[in-house]
Amino acid sequence: MAVNFRNTVFYGIASDIKACPPQDMPEIVFSGKSNVGKSSLVNALSDNRKLARVSQTPGKTQAVVYFNVDRKLYIADLPGYGYAKTSKEKKEKFSKLAEDYFTCGRKIDLVLHLMDIRHNPSAEDVGMLEFLNNSGLNYFVVFTKCDKFSRQQLMKRLNELSKELNFSDDAVVFAVSSEKKTGLDDLRNAIEEHLFG
Repeated sequence: MAVNFRNTVFYGIASDIKACPPQDMPEIVFSGKSNVGKSSLVNALSDNRKLARVSQTPGKTQAVVYFNVDRKLYIADLPGYGYAKTSKEKKEKFSKLAEDYFTCGRKIDLVLHLMDIRHNPSAEDVGMLEFLNNSGLNYFVVFTKCDKFSRQQLMKRLNELSKELNFSDDAVVFAVSSEKKTGLDDLRNAIEEHLFG
């Protein structure tokens, strides 16, 4: 089934699990650090710079933000982790919301775990990948901001990260740039194939 990612609209937000939309379509969850570029990737996949609000302040997304893609699937953008300028109480609330999301029994068809390729993975990144490996959830690893590297540097960096993060042999890994639009077609095609192939 072909998916027109350009036909993506904002659906709503949920500050707790009870407010999540009905499970009437497949759902993709975006996870990662606050400043990893989740909103930018939503905008790049949909070719609409104004769809998701891209904040200069990490940690601004304090709820799950939903997008309806071509009336065929939902994107759920989870609150990021690792934001420094948030009170401990708020931090715990956002972390709990993200944690609850994976443990509440909601059907998740695919997780896109985003990491900034320029930086070493954080303890939270490593923990999240361990959780995903043990959870049985299907996931893609998406390295963002890859336009900062030449092709040769990119291959070297991906090789380093695959050793550091101990990817499984069948891990599906993408390197994308929301700014330069690289890697987006491959990611769109893989999502489509995974959900409807």
